[in-house]
Amino acid sequence: MLVFAQRPAVSGEAVAEPDGYRMENYRAPTPPTLRGAKVLDTPAAEALWRAKAALFLDVMPRDVKPANLPPGTIWRDKRRDHIPGSVWLPNVGYGALSSEMDAWFRKSLGELTEGRRDAPMVFYCLTDCWMSWNAAKRAMDYGYSAVSWYPAGSDGWARTGLPLEEATPRP
Repeated sequence: MLVFAQRPAVSGEAVAEPDGYRMENYRAPTPPTLRGAKVLDTPAAEALWRAKAALFLDVMPRDVKPANLPPGTIWRDKRRDHIPGSVWLPNVGYGALSSEMDAWFRKSLGELTEGRRDAPMVFYCLTDCWMSWNAAKRAMDYGYSAVSWYPAGSDGWARTGLPLEEATPRP
């Protein structure tokens, strides 16, 4: 089971934007910026979503079934609800990716954008989660130029009364 180290946000805490990727403690306050990307609040994200003007990418991690479960143990994936119409690319927001995960992320972005490096994309996961920050940064490092980051995530979206739908991870 994937466990995030959690730390409550401290009111008014300033978080500096790192030069590289966040490598640990992914559930922690995030910086207010991401160099090279547009940072969206909920009204801006909603406007893009309603206009269908960007590809929404949910990068929330997915638990992997442990290999050492006793025989006969029933495994059920945890339900993930996300912004309707989003594509769920789980596990691409870690600070370091395996070569297989890196290749899958690159391939997925290429297919979803039809090879357009200027295709508008919005990355998100949850509030105070570095996974979307890392994934958006990585997409820019891959050469994508119209990257947006929605730091409020699916929980921030839901808090404003906007709809969610059950997510299915991209194969």
